[in-house]
Amino acid sequence: MISGLEPVELPADAVEVGRVQGAWGIKGWIKVQPYSASPEALFSCKRWFLLPPERGPKAAFDGPARLKIKEARQHADAAVASAHGLADRDAAEALKGARIFIPRSSFPTPEEGEYYWVDLIGLAVVNREGVALGEVADLMSTGAQQVLVVGYQQAGKPCERLIPFVDAYVDEVDLQARRIIVDWQADY
Repeated sequence: MISGLEPVELPADAVEVGRVQGAWGIKGWIKVQPYSASPEALFSCKRWFLLPPERGPKAAFDGPARLKIKEARQHADAAVASAHGLADRDAAEALKGARIFIPRSSFPTPEEGEYYWVDLIGLAVVNREGVALGEVADLMSTGAQQVLVVGYQQAGKPCERLIPFVDAYVDEVDLQARRIIVDWQADY
């Protein structure tokens, strides 16, 4: 086991938020590719849970492990972090490819009208007339706005609709009912 990692169980509400790209500098810092353009949840949590990479060379650690973070911050197009027990570049490099998870309960509370992508995945999407358009399969950022990727079946084949996640098209997001109501038609 790598120094600084503690074997643990992955929390039930764990959400994958990024991946270790490798070492940053010579003092044990790691470079992280966050999955969000605004990785506040990653920066606010002081305990990250790691899983080995899904593909590639065998990881230097097995199973879920916890890494105690001293400091994490934005750096250019990525993030960097310092952790207890990672003393040098070799220790940090051994984590390359590790997937980073944090408990959903550790996410900062979003402002009114703001949502975490992870909370939108799986919600049913219906239009104002009550026509089911599918289910949120993913979201993507186009720079100017976020776009809902809504999956549905047509003639037994999987299809996607892209609906801009903006007030002009999204009437309501009801997390409790697991539904998004949109001003969108099935033939758009």
